[in-house]
Amino acid sequence: MNIILFGPPGAGKGTQAKKLVDFYGIPQISTGDILRANVRAETELGLAAKAFMDRGDLVPDEVLIGIIKNRLNEPDCTKGFILDGYPRTLPQANALGVILEEIEKPIDIILNFEVPDEELVERTSGRLMCKCGASYHKTFNPPKKAGICDICGAEVYQRADDTEEAVKNRLEVYKKQTQPLIDYYKETGILVTLDGTKDINEVFEGIKGILTKFA
Repeated sequence: MNIILFGPPGAGKGTQAKKLVDFYGIPQISTGDILRANVRAETELGLAAKAFMDRGDLVPDEVLIGIIKNRLNEPDCTKGFILDGYPRTLPQANALGVILEEIEKPIDIILNFEVPDEELVERTSGRLMCKCGASYHKTFNPPKKAGICDICGAEVYQRADDTEEAVKNRLEVYKKQTQPLIDYYKETGILVTLDGTKDINEVFEGIKGILTKFA
């Protein structure tokens, strides 16, 4: 299946995407992960995107559209894919529609996660990351030893775009630029909204039930 995940920062898109990858065996395509990898490697793309990402702003469409088209044409997307964090604007949605028509890979379902702003700020501004890929939360899931990753022993850190100020800015950007996509895709009849405040496993069971109906 070809799936799009919608929802504001901290709504659980990434967590549910990883569970979908494990269960269905299709790749997660996260523009955020791709961009952060380029930032770490200090590529030309990474350097261009870093200033936008650090402020919590959206990276320009012309950068993201090229990334997505190349990624969807890779062999592991033959049996399906999960778009996590793209599209975020109406121009991106229109560009994606053109790309999908060209490569004959229509979207089957769009899952939209809803969570109140107050909970999103608490969730996201408390996140801690490690270079090995592990993630923690200052309140809900702290590492056993403060500031040290349980898995590899490296120092954990907070992403520049996960500070409280940056998170609030990201939410405002989301409401202004991404929220209109909900109405845009509702007309297609394939958008389903889920309660992102529920337990992670409960949300995933709901997703599996939904996907069974659309498969």
